[in-house]
Amino acid sequence: MKDELAVFYDLVQDIEVAMMTTRRPDGHLRSRAMANQKRAGGADLWFVTSEGSDKLGDLAHDVHVNLSYYKNSSREWISVSGIAAVSRDRAKIRELYAPDWKMWFSEGGDPRQGTPDDPRMVLIGITIHAAEFLEVDKPKPVVLYELAKGWLTGTEPDLGKMHELKAG
Repeated sequence: MKDELAVFYDLVQDIEVAMMTTRRPDGHLRSRAMANQKRAGGADLWFVTSEGSDKLGDLAHDVHVNLSYYKNSSREWISVSGIAAVSRDRAKIRELYAPDWKMWFSEGGDPRQGTPDDPRMVLIGITIHAAEFLEVDKPKPVVLYELAKGWLTGTEPDLGKMHELKAG
């Protein structure tokens, strides 16, 4: 399981952006791009958002989320089912803070804007329930060959190794 987790986190870090899907109060699903943050205790994956954002309203209604990742150049993908927890903990925000957050929190006229003390910054921590992902372990020419072969023969291409993670 430790090796599976290492492969998982390497892929997540490499892809960088997830599509986070939440359920709106009317039952419909909504997805939006969210940048991965560095790893830290308290959750398996971290994201930052702004106070008052629609995703926080969705999560207040239903904490279940799906994160999907796709890397076009390698055809690797990840699907994560999890439970979201919202955190306004300033210490955790300071621990995870990255300078590029400033561009998302630049308006407002407050001297704290874009700093770890910006009261608009809210964290979303995801505890993974299950994940599955494709690790492409072949060189790109072999992947292209497998895709062409599959298209021509109507068979599923062998692109790499499938992994599954389940909450223990």
